[in-house]
Amino acid sequence: MESGALFTGLQPNPNYLISPLRSAFRLLLPQNCSDKKQFCPQSLKFQRQPLLASYSKKLSSTIQEAPLTSDVAYELADIDWDSLGFALMPTDFMYIMKCSRGQTFSKGELQRYGNIELSPSAGVLNYGQGLFEGLKAYRKQDGNILLFRPEENALRMRMGAERMCMPSPTIELFVDAVTATVLANKRWVPPPGKGSLYIRPLLMGSGAVLGLAPAPEYTFLIYVSPVGNYFKEGIAPIHLMIDTEVHRATPGGTGGVKTIGNYASVLKAQTAAKAKGFTDVLYLDCVNKKYLEEVSSCNVFVVKGNVISTPSIKGTILPGITRKSIIDVARSQGFQVEERLVDVDELLDADEVFCTGTAVVISPVGSITYHGERISYRNGGIGVVSQQLYSALTRLQMGLTEDKMDWLLELNL
Repeated sequence: MESGALFTGLQPNPNYLISPLRSAFRLLLPQNCSDKKQFCPQSLKFQRQPLLASYSKKLSSTIQEAPLTSDVAYELADIDWDSLGFALMPTDFMYIMKCSRGQTFSKGELQRYGNIELSPSAGVLNYGQGLFEGLKAYRKQDGNILLFRPEENALRMRMGAERMCMPSPTIELFVDAVTATVLANKRWVPPPGKGSLYIRPLLMGSGAVLGLAPAPEYTFLIYVSPVGNYFKEGIAPIHLMIDTEVHRATPGGTGGVKTIGNYASVLKAQTAAKAKGFTDVLYLDCVNKKYLEEVSSCNVFVVKGNVISTPSIKGTILPGITRKSIIDVARSQGFQVEERLVDVDELLDADEVFCTGTAVVISPVGSITYHGERISYRNGGIGVVSQQLYSALTRLQMGLTEDKMDWLLELNL
């Protein structure tokens, strides 16, 4: 598809110019924008394309204005934001970029959100050659949009791609693509306090291959969906069981990268646990069967006094970005954080246990069942430490406190 056709159907907005530079759609900064962590498109505009007027009329009936405390207003999709759950809601645009094996990603494009075409013999379908990421965009009170540490997701995808024999976008291309996708779907970013825009980048072997080998072609794709707060009441405890026979990862395997196969493999144990009334499964290491690893899609932390312990990253545990952020926030607040082997017996004497992940941020653990014995934690599991860290990180993510960590990328509207 030629770049001139990419914005067919995109509503014009005089505040932006998205132009094909190193990546197909990179936001151009005006000269008076000196902050590298901000995009300042107020003096920019979209390149106009055919059929924009007809699409603008179509959208006008589904857009509502959101008044702010200032005189600024921004466009919102016409949905019930108060009942927004954590489920897929199709939006307007997705981003696609392709490259051949042995080449590098260099140019992508925004397309209307919809189904994609894949060969039945695509590497991702036959041999699971695929990775994904997850991050969020938040709406500030002034209408601007915040991205939380997108460069960390880019770096983790590059590490995973190397393990899975795939090319990967550079960090700059990744962040540019995320930014372009969010701006193209900006009306789907929830109002402040109503949720966030969940961003799902995918990297997959899309080329046809029959024998076991890396695919000849790769696709990088980003789609987004507005999501409500994972727990409507803000923060709620989960109840875990420890499965001593099923293991999420093995030494030398792919447990330390965000490959798609890691998640399909836990579905059976997770489904069985939910049938027994548990929320999820906490996995142990497969060698000694005594050291904590992680929950199906979350890292785990154990609190005792002023010490917060979490399993060290050693190849079988995913290096979670929320995990990394919580460690830094906890240390900044005076906690002693230890990354080490955490024995399952330490759960018996813990003050609190909590999990971290992009979707939940922090999820306190109300109880853990191990060998049929239930370990319950005080206050239903919602401890002082987990509440304190949850509040600190979510307020930072939403722009309610000063970003002393330099973690936020602000898109000025």
